[in-house]
Amino acid sequence: MMNKKAVEMLYEGAKEFGIQLSEEQMHMFCTYSSMLKERNKVVNLTAITEDEDIAVKHFLDSLTLYPYIQILSGNSLIDIGTGAGFPGIPLKIVCPDMKVTLVDSLIKRVAFLNDVVDELGLKNIHAIHARAEEVGKKKEHREMYDFATARAVAQMPVLLEYCLPLVKVSGYFLAMKGSKEEDNYDKALEVLGGSLYEKEFLELYNEDEVIQRIIYVFKKDKHTSTNYPRKPGMPTKKPLA
Repeated sequence: MMNKKAVEMLYEGAKEFGIQLSEEQMHMFCTYSSMLKERNKVVNLTAITEDEDIAVKHFLDSLTLYPYIQILSGNSLIDIGTGAGFPGIPLKIVCPDMKVTLVDSLIKRVAFLNDVVDELGLKNIHAIHARAEEVGKKKEHREMYDFATARAVAQMPVLLEYCLPLVKVSGYFLAMKGSKEEDNYDKALEVLGGSLYEKEFLELYNEDEVIQRIIYVFKKDKHTSTNYPRKPGMPTKKPLA
């Protein structure tokens, strides 16, 4: 379980995003944290292992997307390169009616995600073992989601090629990035049928540490050409920039 200080940081921090966590939701986050720390001993899931860091850098960081999901509205979300489940699982905990698909390319991580989903008793959420380029070509996923999310280190043109093909026209891709602003995605947006809807700079606080984040909100304006995403590896080798 998380220590008392981390629990308080999560509870109070969630209020900043308009979330009043219930006792049941707090229990889910505590269980999730325990499972993450335990499984991380045998599977490389995260370098963040202290309770307070998990509460802020994983859970609250994921919940920064909650206000956008509420304002823009939608009931389906796909999380690309979810890793240990961020931001997809925290968002599912606070949006229980949302249909969530988690995508990761490592089977050991997918096994962990399925264990978390089962342990927390979450419904209408499942994990897929696949590369993002493969999922974007499949009929059951292509242009089927109100939201796509990614909390990844890839360049923005790469993330856009992974994620925009999965979003419905008039849906949104929510990209979570560090403090360094990116501006090399105009060509990718033009090719893939999207536009920048909003960009927000925000800060998270972990005791004396200030964590800077940028959220990019891209809107899907028109259907993406079936040429995209390209075959696995190509978006990274030759980004649309």
